[in-house]
Amino acid sequence: MQEIVKRKKARIERDPSRVITRPYIPGDLSRVNNLLSKVLGLSDTTAKKILLQIRHDFSDRHRNLEELLLINFEKVAEYIPPTAHISRVKKMLIGSYFTKEYSIESAALFNPSIVLHPDQSNVPEGGARFAMSLRATGEGHISSIVFRSGIIYNDFSLMFDSVSEFVETPAMLHDPFYDNHLFCLTLQEMGAWNDTSQRILGRLQPFFTYQDLKFSIHEVYQEDPDKSDDNAINAINWLANSNYKIKFNDKTQLSERVIYPVSENESKGIEDARFVQFTKDNGKTVYYATYTAYNGQHILPQLIETKDFMTFNISTLNGNAIQNKGLALFPRKINGLYAMLSRQDGENNHIMFSDNLHFWHTSQIIQAPLYPWEFIQIGNCGSPIELKEGWLVLTHGVGPMRQYCISAVLLDLNDPTKIVARLREPLLSPNEEERIGYVPNVLYTCGAMLFNDHLIIPYAMSDITTRVATVELKSLLKMMKSAG
Repeated sequence: MQEIVKRKKARIERDPSRVITRPYIPGDLSRVNNLLSKVLGLSDTTAKKILLQIRHDFSDRHRNLEELLLINFEKVAEYIPPTAHISRVKKMLIGSYFTKEYSIESAALFNPSIVLHPDQSNVPEGGARFAMSLRATGEGHISSIVFRSGIIYNDFSLMFDSVSEFVETPAMLHDPFYDNHLFCLTLQEMGAWNDTSQRILGRLQPFFTYQDLKFSIHEVYQEDPDKSDDNAINAINWLANSNYKIKFNDKTQLSERVIYPVSENESKGIEDARFVQFTKDNGKTVYYATYTAYNGQHILPQLIETKDFMTFNISTLNGNAIQNKGLALFPRKINGLYAMLSRQDGENNHIMFSDNLHFWHTSQIIQAPLYPWEFIQIGNCGSPIELKEGWLVLTHGVGPMRQYCISAVLLDLNDPTKIVARLREPLLSPNEEERIGYVPNVLYTCGAMLFNDHLIIPYAMSDITTRVATVELKSLLKMMKSAG
């Protein structure tokens, strides 16, 4: 099988120097107040001297250092007496004491997915520009989503765009519009639909903002605190904070953008985004990605939507069938329904259908482990790719010594519950070089791309770094058909 796979030499390596800033609160409130008193007690001359050194040491690591320091100053400003007059210099200095750097990819850069870039201008004839997502893992094993871009030429050589030394997190938009009907349905799914939630949602418009919701909660609670169910209010707040919009500065390069955990349910990581270019009923395209939110105890499948990789809408996925990791959306509706691959039982590949992108209630098994190299479990490796022969799905199988291999299966184009063909052997298995890493003996991808009758497969090597392989489609299909 290996003879039809062409591994590219280039690797996408982790870079510990790529850092973002995060709030840093050193201990309890007494320590915060003590630290504030110390900094406020500094003379203006001393404060300017310290800040000058901070600028010297960190300005080449953060494009908007002063703005970042002021943002973190605001997080502790409420603990400063309102009568205190604080200069801009001391505000930034205070902010620096409540700021830390976080190296987003110090541990690993892995589990990529790839799609056609939304901007195909100025691309050499016969080539294409791509956008690649990767899972970056840093201190504390917290994962975020980062991006790379580049061009693939008609000879299948790849050139990655230069990676910026800067990394930026987006602005979180606190007033996205919520769909009242969907919000109510989700609360019902959560078991949080009662008198309190009905009163809160009942006074809101069909589409409402975050501030509208907060005001309605406040009104209902003030009217009768004793009859207000705190559990329902907590569920409403949790749901609202799990559905949000983020926007990057339009001057940032794609490689500078990092989607770092924002909501409570993803506080310990955003894992394994599977991006797909989705064609709507009207012919317009949008990019979706499923990912796994992790809070340290529980996982929650989430959905990303974007048109330009600049603005991203984040929303929850709901329903009895939304379980486990590894959801992968088909790139269009099938017979009028959304379709998604899944693995509810942790062992077999499932498929789901729904008339609503955000609600999934049932699934069925379409593929079980069959060969020794996949006896432990199988799963998808990204969204299906549409061919005239059927839906091509990259899969992974886990076998002896917990070795992860990448393989493929072909599903019927009109009825993807049916398998047309599958490989008997892995398409990609870890070689001697690839088996060494943070998690040994693992090859994994979250999505491939079709280009000039070849598969472009970015894949992670032992959960530490990433490379790319190409596979001629004709040869692959021939091997799959011969497998029966």
